[in-house]
Amino acid sequence: MVKPILLSLSFLFLLINGSLARSQFQHQLQQNECQFDRLQALEPDNRIRAEAGEIESWNPNHDQFRCAGVAVVRRTVERNGLHLPSYTNAPQLIYIVKGRGVLGTIFPGCAETFEESQEQGREEQGQKPRSREEQREREEQGRPRSHEEQREREEQREREEERGRGQGSRSQQDSHQKIRHFREGDVIALPAGVAYWSYNDGDESLVSISLIDVGNNENQLDQNPRRFYLAGNPEDEFQNQNNKRRGNSSDTNNVLSGFNPEFLRQAFNVDEETARKLQGQNDQRKNIIRVRGQLDFVSPFSSPEERRRQEQWEQEKQREEQRHQGRGRDNGIEETFCSLRLKENIGNPSRSDIFSPNAGRISTLNSYKLPILSQLQLSAERGVLYQNGLYTPHWNLNAHSVIYALRGRARVQVVDQFGNSVFDEQVQQGRILVVPQNYAVLKKADNEGFEWIAFKTNENALINPLAGRTSVIRALPLSVLQNAFQLQREQAQNLKFNRQETLLLSSSRSSSQPRVAAA
Repeated sequence: MVKPILLSLSFLFLLINGSLARSQFQHQLQQNECQFDRLQALEPDNRIRAEAGEIESWNPNHDQFRCAGVAVVRRTVERNGLHLPSYTNAPQLIYIVKGRGVLGTIFPGCAETFEESQEQGREEQGQKPRSREEQREREEQGRPRSHEEQREREEQREREEERGRGQGSRSQQDSHQKIRHFREGDVIALPAGVAYWSYNDGDESLVSISLIDVGNNENQLDQNPRRFYLAGNPEDEFQNQNNKRRGNSSDTNNVLSGFNPEFLRQAFNVDEETARKLQGQNDQRKNIIRVRGQLDFVSPFSSPEERRRQEQWEQEKQREEQRHQGRGRDNGIEETFCSLRLKENIGNPSRSDIFSPNAGRISTLNSYKLPILSQLQLSAERGVLYQNGLYTPHWNLNAHSVIYALRGRARVQVVDQFGNSVFDEQVQQGRILVVPQNYAVLKKADNEGFEWIAFKTNENALINPLAGRTSVIRALPLSVLQNAFQLQREQAQNLKFNRQETLLLSSSRSSSQPRVAAA
């Protein structure tokens, strides 16, 4: 018991110290990557069609992504689809665009705290507890079934009986590390090297957008994104870029495929056939596979109502934690390593940090709300602009901003340090725009409105607005404005005081009328 605890604490120590800042070497590499005259709203360059879904990626060698030190992937998992266990060489932020599902993470040295129990449910029902499959079968009892469904269920029963006979008296109840349920609007944070899997248990396709922060100090390789699969026979998500590094070879497989089968047999103490299957040589399902029947795992949720109660409890807990921010609660071990909170929902309108009934709303996520972000050095912003709403001109003080358009469209303008417009175009759903640190940016929604998620490369990304009640212009003395812009005093007053909003501005004519009487 002592060794796993020491191992987990050691991993936590390395995680915290390895992510305090980006390495000087990588920073020097990135400095020369941000020299460009034009930005672009980009679409995916590479697509992989798997058995139960699709993976789309943007070329990480593009100047914008090299500048920000990131790679981006969009993943669609169909109903009952399983994204195979894998890990990456850099921290990730994942935003759930649509659907819901289940996330399993594997932290080294942590106990398997989700366990099956033979006694579970006997006190309430006076009978043997049922697995998820048995519960589903009981609920569907009496429903007409096709011949294929009946045959599939019979085959499944035979497999279970055969497995039980093979295990005999050594049969063990399943146990695994913590399972987390997620839904639309959640942001999921994953450290580098932590293996995870995800499963779509909903009634619609599960769509997510993932940012891999290859410029982070936790990545001690080069700035090429790497995903290491632990099962199956997957394709490389960044195939075009990684093929060049491997000499145009397209052969990929899971990590276990590179080991000698005999060594695997000995390591896992299994038969030869199992050892060969671990290597996935003849598996054609690729990165996302379709589960036959229903994926069975240990979970505290047994009904949609129980899941809703749990989500409400989590929201209350998060609000309570936020009320205690700044009161000395964060001592580094406050949140135990093995039960780290990895997700936060920023899609719910009630969680908005900024709201204007005429312009839109913004929700931010930083390390104050989700402490693990302090180790990952990442944060996020979820924004909604209503029809013709305006996000005030501003710049990011301490982070690059990677903007993914969720819905609608907006005209976006970006200006560099020379006052040159490096981007002035419509950004529409499904496209990505990288706004480098300190570049000024403005967004104006069209008649459809505009929604976006922005990933930022700092745990507490800050912006400085140019217009509005909390802006730079508002903070300057009138005399400075008069002299800097060659304005009359009345003009300077109108410039400084006309806007009473903060970040989200209405574009109506009435909002632009002077609100300060002439002196």
